[in-house]
Amino acid sequence: MLRVLIQRLLLLPLLLAVFSLVVFALVQAPPGGFLTSYLSTLASSGSSIDAAQVEALRRQFGLDQPFHVQYLRWVQNLLHGNLGLSLEYQRPNAELIGQYLLLTVLLALFSFVLSWVIAIPAGIYSATHPRSILDYVLTVVNYIGVAVPNFMLALVLMWWAFARFGLSITGLFSPEFEQAPWTAARWLDLLKHIWLPTIVLGIAGTARLTRVMRANLLDELHKPYVVTARAKGLTERRLIVKYPVRVAINPLVSTIGWYLPQLFSGSLIVATVMNLPNIGPLLLRALVQQDMYLAGSVLMIYCFFTVVGTLISDLLLAWVDPRIRMER
Repeated sequence: MLRVLIQRLLLLPLLLAVFSLVVFALVQAPPGGFLTSYLSTLASSGSSIDAAQVEALRRQFGLDQPFHVQYLRWVQNLLHGNLGLSLEYQRPNAELIGQYLLLTVLLALFSFVLSWVIAIPAGIYSATHPRSILDYVLTVVNYIGVAVPNFMLALVLMWWAFARFGLSITGLFSPEFEQAPWTAARWLDLLKHIWLPTIVLGIAGTARLTRVMRANLLDELHKPYVVTARAKGLTERRLIVKYPVRVAINPLVSTIGWYLPQLFSGSLIVATVMNLPNIGPLLLRALVQQDMYLAGSVLMIYCFFTVVGTLISDLLLAWVDPRIRMER
């Protein structure tokens, strides 16, 4: 286990370096730039600035430098814990992202826990009771969960709550707690509102994980080692949990590496629809305005969670499956 951890930690700097280059190239790829968007906004409002002011802004933001100089300066700032300055807001990116990072992490973790708590028992039941009525019901629900986009589900639930009960279920806080400091009352208000976005974000992942768990466990239940254990008198519940479930859960554990960042990036449209105060709308605004340093910082956070999720997957796989530890 320690060897696996050391190997993965040694790869982290290289992976993050590659990701940083790709991210910076992507945010620079669209034609124009922040100044183009800024000048268009001024023109639409009837204002304008002369060429000397434009050039001064270009030098101020470092946009007059070649690509490699801008990239190296950005990476140097990242290594010193400086995420740079937002071109649009003229505020440190760390300050802007810090306002929403906690809520984004909480929402993603709530959705992740909900998916696993429901998917694993549902998948085990469907595999051990194939072609039962509840298995058919779960199958239909899973197909619907995979097929319906989460933002459409959010819109339907919002409409239903307002039409049926006259409730507005957008946001994560009541109006009086939106700008309030963190207190026990604000945490309680958050818990009252976070359940619906958690369901919206987690339902698609729950449906996929349930189908994977069911298929893998069905494949394991008819293998010789299960028949042998059953013939030796092992109780059915202990047999299933101790042997085939540990093998069938491996593909689910391996998905943590992409599932965690998917919750973060997948919340962008849902956050916009439901007016959630997380990183999603901030990233969308940065991309639209071509605020490259802010967009690059958010995307690097997504990449970091991808690498961390993959590391967690590898460690959990080595812990769950002794064969993986022996191969290392």
